[in-house]
Amino acid sequence: MTTDQFEMADGDYVPDPEHDTALLIAGFFDHISATLQKQALPPGELVSAISAMRKRHAELEAANAHMVVDEASRYNLRITLAVVAAYEKLLPRLGRDAATRAVRDALVEPLGEAVHASTRAMLDAAPDPFRAMVDVSKAREEYAFGKTFTFQRSADDDQRYLLDIHRCFYHDVLTANSAAELTPVMCAFDGNWIEAIDPERHGFRFDRATTIGLGGATCPFHFTRTAP
Repeated sequence: MTTDQFEMADGDYVPDPEHDTALLIAGFFDHISATLQKQALPPGELVSAISAMRKRHAELEAANAHMVVDEASRYNLRITLAVVAAYEKLLPRLGRDAATRAVRDALVEPLGEAVHASTRAMLDAAPDPFRAMVDVSKAREEYAFGKTFTFQRSADDDQRYLLDIHRCFYHDVLTANSAAELTPVMCAFDGNWIEAIDPERHGFRFDRATTIGLGGATCPFHFTRTAP
């Protein structure tokens, strides 16, 4: 089985939001189902619980359709509202802390190894890992995030790529649905690719001191060479 599930190592990576979103949401609800199975729910009750989450997800998508302004926002809305739908249904059963952990793990874990492996494969194969990572970041800014995120670059040269996110669509959607406290759940997914970066091996480091979800004014995504 290939370790490069997202086909990043060939150097021509372009995000496929439709494909990636389908994988992410399928894995998300499968993980939630596994979480509920651990509570020894009767099979009928388990099926009913997941069905209720999916129904609520569809309702939320319809209610928030006005937030879609481009294709990227369509898929980002779908992902974010899946988290909201599951959280709403888990909250009465698990309580706030456990429900938050459940949706975080369901978002992060199913594709975690694949994202980590694809990122590491790309960086290991690249003649210039720093430049390869910056190119992936720029591709994702254009194709996977789009107009509903606001980016500002304070540096973009051969030594540094300092990107700051001043508007986060995930946070906007969660705030509009009275679930702003779930924004760190969305931030956590980035750990899968961040942890694939080895400064000694790849010659650059990544810094993200805070995020909007953690109370910061911006989300800094800062890439800096550590070696020539």
